[in-house]
Amino acid sequence: MSGLAIGLTAVVAVAALVLVVLLVRHHKLKERYAVIWIVLALGMVVLVVARPALDRLSDTLGIQSGVSTLFLLATLVILGVLLQLSVSLTHLEEKLRDLTEAFALHASESETLDESHNGRDET
Repeated sequence: MSGLAIGLTAVVAVAALVLVVLLVRHHKLKERYAVIWIVLALGMVVLVVARPALDRLSDTLGIQSGVSTLFLLATLVILGVLLQLSVSLTHLEEKLRDLTEAFALHASESETLDESHNGRDET
């Protein structure tokens, strides 16, 4: 891999790290997700620097090019991130449903108390 490609990858990885840190500092990104993005940025640098290892892995898997192996690994990582986000979303939907049910029960009880209180005032 050329020096320019390695340098460009390093710049992109450093920019990603800086962006993640800024998003965490401004409370736009939770720390648990920041860890994922930091690991991905560092992984990108490792894969570029360890290009011979990537080529050997490609040969072992029967893939013609290290770039194809890199795209395969990137796709698997993206699928993992999507799965993790789907699990988080499911958890949040369940919490929202529970809160909505609790609010509805509270509103119903409050309405019942108001009706019984108003009924006593009229007599």
